[in-house]
Amino acid sequence: MSQRHDRPAKPPDELQFIYADAAETFERFDDLEQRLVGRYRRRLFTRAQGDVLDVACGTGSNLRHVPGGCSVVGVDLSGPMLDGARREAASLSRDVTFAHADAQRLPFDDDALDTVVSALSTCTFPDPVDALAEMARVCKPSGRLLLFEHGRSSVRPLAWGQDRLAPRHFENMGCRWNQSPEALVREAGLPVRRVDRHLAGVFSSLVVGPTPSDG
Repeated sequence: MSQRHDRPAKPPDELQFIYADAAETFERFDDLEQRLVGRYRRRLFTRAQGDVLDVACGTGSNLRHVPGGCSVVGVDLSGPMLDGARREAASLSRDVTFAHADAQRLPFDDDALDTVVSALSTCTFPDPVDALAEMARVCKPSGRLLLFEHGRSSVRPLAWGQDRLAPRHFENMGCRWNQSPEALVREAGLPVRRVDRHLAGVFSSLVVGPTPSDG
């Protein structure tokens, strides 16, 4: 596993522990998060088509936004997060397949999916560039990666606060909350088709082509 530019990273077993412990909190605060950023998730993930893979699906917050005609598989490193996602799918009466998987080693063939979605996840992957490359690998050349991410604010005082608190937040949650999602996508060699930034630039919606030659 490569680690680029000395990014701080926690090993998968530690991330599993952190997010197993946090799963109940994520479910409890889901309604609040939906009020804050749900409209941005909806605008992005309603673009999904066909066979959809939700990488680092967490407790299933994306499911309500993916069109009902799509076939969805959700993967996550945390068993308790997947349990929450199963409850969310049941509450939505959606037939979703879930699997325990590492985003940097996705158990799918090349060009297997029409759409790959992921939300608020690249901040925790030990090597986000490798994970993005994996998402691109399993996505058809005609497909799209739809990424809803958070990163360093475009408002200087807020960005300063993020930078100041970043080491503590990383230690607690394994999350690099002041990185640049768009820069990571470009570092992975993937074409950014569209970027929309929200809430002082802290959140970004990215539509990404799975290969540089994708038209």
